[in-house]
Amino acid sequence: MQILKIGDRGAETALLQTGLDRAGWPLRRDGIFGSATRRALIGFQRSRALVPDGIFGPKTEAALAPWLRGYAIHIIRPGDTLWRLAARYGSALPALETANPGLDPFDLRPGRRLIVPLPFPVVPTDIPWSSPLTEYAADGLARRYPFLRREVYGQSADGRPLHALSFGEGPRTVLYSAAHHANEWITAPVLMKFAEDALSARAAGDETTEELFSRSAVTLAPVVNPDGVDLVTGALPFGEGGERAEAIAASWPAIPFPSGWKADLRGTDLNLQYPARWEEARRIKFAQGYTRPAPRDYVGPAPLSAPESAALAALTRRTDPALVLSFHTQGRVIYWKFGALEPTGSRALAEAFARLSGYGLADVPYESAFAGYKDWFIQDFGRPGFTVEAGEGVNPLPIGQFGAVYAQVRGILRLAALGLPETTE
Repeated sequence: MQILKIGDRGAETALLQTGLDRAGWPLRRDGIFGSATRRALIGFQRSRALVPDGIFGPKTEAALAPWLRGYAIHIIRPGDTLWRLAARYGSALPALETANPGLDPFDLRPGRRLIVPLPFPVVPTDIPWSSPLTEYAADGLARRYPFLRREVYGQSADGRPLHALSFGEGPRTVLYSAAHHANEWITAPVLMKFAEDALSARAAGDETTEELFSRSAVTLAPVVNPDGVDLVTGALPFGEGGERAEAIAASWPAIPFPSGWKADLRGTDLNLQYPARWEEARRIKFAQGYTRPAPRDYVGPAPLSAPESAALAALTRRTDPALVLSFHTQGRVIYWKFGALEPTGSRALAEAFARLSGYGLADVPYESAFAGYKDWFIQDFGRPGFTVEAGEGVNPLPIGQFGAVYAQVRGILRLAALGLPETTE
């Protein structure tokens, strides 16, 4: 995270406020570093014997890390018991046992490191998303639920890691992606909360979730465009990347900056990067005037020239999924075909998704019907692929809509992993 001080605003300030609030210094998580945030930060610094300067820097971040990632590390001392540790940290015995597989509660050996889950969900759903939040949440989930698999499948144009999370041991593989577009960042916590809900339910022994894990292998790419997301949510450190984006935006004054930004930091629209009639997408967008890097709709110099899109394509080939979901906003609509291509089972699944979510089904408008991720997947794999346009309003959708959006698409996430039940004649 960046160094934060009074007057700062944005997603990282909201994440700092979340950590302080969880640590016992109640705050409104509004993303504004004002006097209340400074007082809380000074109180926390004093409680940890840090210099109480009211500035959030590396030492304060390290001290606050347990409340950012959702777990503490405890070194066992003589006399420790799981019951005492649970009471001390406000944790629960089952959570401690889940996070430390193979642990014998009657043989706690001094010097051993324990992962101690803290008494709140890892994934916050009331603040804007950011790359530091992805890092903390992915780490927290992987430590609290060791049956979660975590990997970095590539790097963004500005060098940020592209994270993937996987769970389940079943034969049906699915891949869900989110935040191709920077100002559609609300889709990232949708996938992260789905992961946490599934992991928590499995740890609790929920039978329906056990079915999900035994029948499916789910891979999530929650933030395809981390650079762009950080730009839109105010988490991008000052420097060359942000200056480049601002210079690009200056040539497109009709597009609000940064709220109208969809592209990566180089001005390439990542969901117009896939080799599915890319040349036709180029012809259409050039005719609309998007002939050079722009906040949206520039297709790039060649298919898969953006490292983020190339990395997701490589992950898709390696995963070889039976189905993909690509989450965007807005419109409450599901796109499920690519031109005349309609893979077997797509229509039935699309209709089921519509029933579960209340969303409509539609054909993609011609001017946006090419070079998208689900288009490429349908074309090259011949399997069902769906773009889910979640929520409704003006992008970026306010985080206050998260609860409604998640309730609408949660059933889609589960059904896509399980598939429709087979019917017999």
